[in-house]
Amino acid sequence: MDSINIKKLAEALNLSTSTISRAFRDNSDINGATKDRILAKAKELNYQPNHYASNLREQKSKTIAVIVPELANNYFSQAIHGIERIARENGYHILIYVTDDDYQKEVSFIQHLHNGRADGIIMSVSGEANDHNYLHKFGSKRLPLVFFDRIYEDIDTPRVITNDYESSFLATEHLIEQGCRSIAYLVVNKSLSIGKTRMQGYIDALAKHRIPFEENLIVDCSNSYEENSMIIKEALTQLKPDGIFTSVERLAFATYYACYDLNINIPGDLKVISFSSLEIAPLLNPSLTTITQPAIEIGEEAAKLLFTVLDNQAGKNRLNEVVLTSKMIKRNSTNK
Repeated sequence: MDSINIKKLAEALNLSTSTISRAFRDNSDINGATKDRILAKAKELNYQPNHYASNLREQKSKTIAVIVPELANNYFSQAIHGIERIARENGYHILIYVTDDDYQKEVSFIQHLHNGRADGIIMSVSGEANDHNYLHKFGSKRLPLVFFDRIYEDIDTPRVITNDYESSFLATEHLIEQGCRSIAYLVVNKSLSIGKTRMQGYIDALAKHRIPFEENLIVDCSNSYEENSMIIKEALTQLKPDGIFTSVERLAFATYYACYDLNINIPGDLKVISFSSLEIAPLLNPSLTTITQPAIEIGEEAAKLLFTVLDNQAGKNRLNEVVLTSKMIKRNSTNK
């Protein structure tokens, strides 16, 4: 049998192609009985609607792009899950792009996406130390853009963030209350918006409790597990902190490994707290005290913001900020 298309299906039912199309789009202006007849005939003839061609006619891809620095971090995996759920509810698919914290990759992805591949972009940024004017060069033709977690403060666009300053303040204060007086702050990039905000919460908590701030206790780490192992072992050996606050979860893992190799007991010799959405944090030995961001909800809120913008293109560059609250979960890694 020849392949069936919408025109042949319409002829078989003695209906117009526009009526067939409305049935598959579940439009409210089509009679229920007519819709049922169309769907039954389509099933009989094994007809599948070509939504892609229809989307091209409407100049819509029905796709949103999600740009993230990494996938190894459980936080981003959960955020993407939230984004995908809202996208699916709106009849959209998602494309995932990973920058590996490479600013040039981010620029390349954004430029590529302006060829019609996506209708909008949700991004956690990679290049805060760089010039972000590339986003302005698109002018009014710039795709709707929503930031989440990591943002460019000089770009006015909707964003979803968490209460990072307050969370870091409380994390540091918790270590102090557990008896720590020499607390190291481990960070991958302190020039990032979240790195700066979280570091300020750490510094202000020390000040509140009259503990002198020591610059050398800010430990700059990297995206390399091998490098972090050496950096953290050196910090533990030379600085001898009694508490560690890590700004991202992979640095908590690296700290656990370093302590194991150096025969440092957690929490007896060193107490550890970390930003982390890791579901197995309670199963680590010892279980890890975490500042847990509502990652799935962050993804959902970012997607909702984007679809609000897609429904109202006039406001696509308007700043609309949603701030969600992280939760401290106290476990054995900070026990007295």
